[in-house]
Formats: sequence, structure tokens, C-alpha cells
Amino acid sequence: MPADRPISINIVTTRERWSLAQAIDGYAGRGVAGIGTWSEAVREIGTTQAARRIRDAGLTVTGHLVGGLLTDADPAARRARIDDNLRVIEEAAELGARCVVTIAGGLPAGERDLAGARARALDGLAEILPAARAAGVTLGLEPLHPMICAARSVLPTLEMANDWYEALSADGDTTGLGGGLGVVVDVYAVWWDPNLAREIDRAKGRICAFHVSDWLAETVDLRLDRGMMGDGVIDIPGIRAMVEAAGFDGLPEVEIFSARDWWRRDPDEVVRTAIERCRTAV
Repeated sequence: MPADRPISINIVTTRERWSLAQAIDGYAGRGVAGIGTWSEAVREIGTTQAARRIRDAGLTVTGHLVGGLLTDADPAARRARIDDNLRVIEEAAELGARCVVTIAGGLPAGERDLAGARARALDGLAEILPAARAAGVTLGLEPLHPMICAARSVLPTLEMANDWYEALSADGDTTGLGGGLGVVVDVYAVWWDPNLAREIDRAKGRICAFHVSDWLAETVDLRLDRGMMGDGVIDIPGIRAMVEAAGFDGLPEVEIFSARDWWRRDPDEVVRTAIERCRTAV
């Protein structure tokens, strides 16, 4: 079933049943236009082979994950994380990815110093940003839902992502993409925010990725219970209209972490459903 409206699918959506190679073939064979990749899967077959297969399939890499996770206080752990980020940037450049999806990282075990963790994340981003600029790669700052602030991201709002973007921007240029920086709008992470419209407008020209899934009203897991678009409570078309008004012209990327439902299903069904829901609910 070809997609009438071009879309991308992140490989995490079918990760339990399809390898990267299977996802490339499966998405392209069903008319999907883009793919979101993860370093772990790319490294299994090698970046050069992954890039060739994606290119030969005619897919666009809408985002490569995962960058960031830069809140470690331990110097050795922090150095290892910086080095991994530099490798992710190199991978993204070879893949031709639109951006490296970059999350801040959570609180280190036993720590309660939220301000300190945020400062370390911002410092880490400043350290890797020159490499991204040199490689022609955009670091897409992605806020995550506050419920996983401790575990995954001390960057919980689009307002803070905009603040960080402006703090990191080269030569004071805060007007749009460029200088190795952008922001990511994931509807699952930001739908609840009363300041969302204001902050999307503030992000005009900066949005490098747009992720879609849905929030189930009775969600049962902090991370792994995302719904298929249309099954939950998010006004996805409304948010899409806002990001497009703010200048985003890329593909909406379906990104569904769903341990109890969609990861258990036949990937063909998942892809077919994602295509159909992007027609009707995105």
C-alpha cells in the first residue's frame, strides 16, 4: 500500500521483528519515503553498508539516534559518552541523515542535582557541536515528556530546547537551521504543554524532525506504551499544522515504542496501519 502522503518510519517501531535490512526493504516496498535509524542497528551491519542499502532503496534518513545522554558526572563515563557522540555524528554524515536526534540524558544514579545535570548536558553539547558543524550534521535537540526526566532527559519542554538552541547558536544566529543545531518536535513528548503553540512559533525555521505516535489515555508504561496515531488523545493534525507553519517541510516520522501491543504484531500490519493512520490521523 503506497503512502499518499510521504512519511518516514523509525526502525524502533518494528524493532522486535525486523532487522535494519528487513526494515529498509519492508518500508521501501510499501511506499514509505523515509527511515529513522539507530546506531546499534547501523553498527551491526556497518555504516557504509547501511548507507548503501538505504540509498539503493530510495529512502531518506529523517533522523539518526541517539545523540546526547550527556549528564554523567563521572569523568571516564562522560569521556566515553562524548566519544560515542562523535561516532554517531560520523555515522549520520555517512547516512546523509537530516539530523542526529539528541536527548539530554537523565539524572545519574543517586543524584538529585537537576540543575547540575542540565549544566553538564549543555556543556557536553557545546563540546560535540564543533564536530557536528564540521561534518555538516544537525544536532536536533529533542525534549522528552517530564515523566521520564529522571530516567532519560532533563530537557522536558520545547521552551527549554529553544533556550538551549539559542545558548548554543554560533555567532548569535537564532533564526533557523544552520550552525549544526535544530530542534525536534515529538508529539508524544510535547502535546500536553500549554505553551506549545508559542514555542513552536518561536522555533520557526529550526525544526529538523517531527515525530508522531499517540498518547493512550490509560497508558501503563513510562516509555513503552505509545499508541498508534488516532488511538489516543493527541491532536496530531493540529500540531502538524503548527510545525508546518513554522517552516518544517520534512517527512512526519512514525516512532512507536510499544512493548505490549505494536512490537508484538506482524511488522507488515504495523507498517500498513502506520501508512493508513498517517492519511487519516496525522
